[in-house]
Amino acid sequence: MAINFDNALGVHQYSLGVRAQRAEVISSNIANANTPHYKAKDVDFASAMQAASSHQKGLSMSKTTDKHFDLTALSQQHVQYRVPNQADTGDGNTVDTQKEQAAFMQNALEYQMSLGFLESKFSGMTKALRGD
Repeated sequence: MAINFDNALGVHQYSLGVRAQRAEVISSNIANANTPHYKAKDVDFASAMQAASSHQKGLSMSKTTDKHFDLTALSQQHVQYRVPNQADTGDGNTVDTQKEQAAFMQNALEYQMSLGFLESKFSGMTKALRGD
């Protein structure tokens, strides 16, 4: 009997890709905190997860065989500009460094949590295959 990884791993396999993309976007915001006219961005996590899980897709990479995942759902279409919480400081930059650092830390914790869930799923499958 073949193992269906979509059923076995659930949503956690997709959340890793979405969280990795969100980490890139947030770190880009932090890096551009002093860049004039830079607009802070964020990933719409709900729509990115829905697209990733419904299409079984993630990051954009080249596909060399039909057995590879087609990872195109996490394109920049889910990256949106963030609504600033503070008034313009005069340079047009909308990055709030403290908010970005907090979002980055929360995203990192959620990424680690998803890794933990995947680890337990793989551990369970390994035990089932071994007959433990």
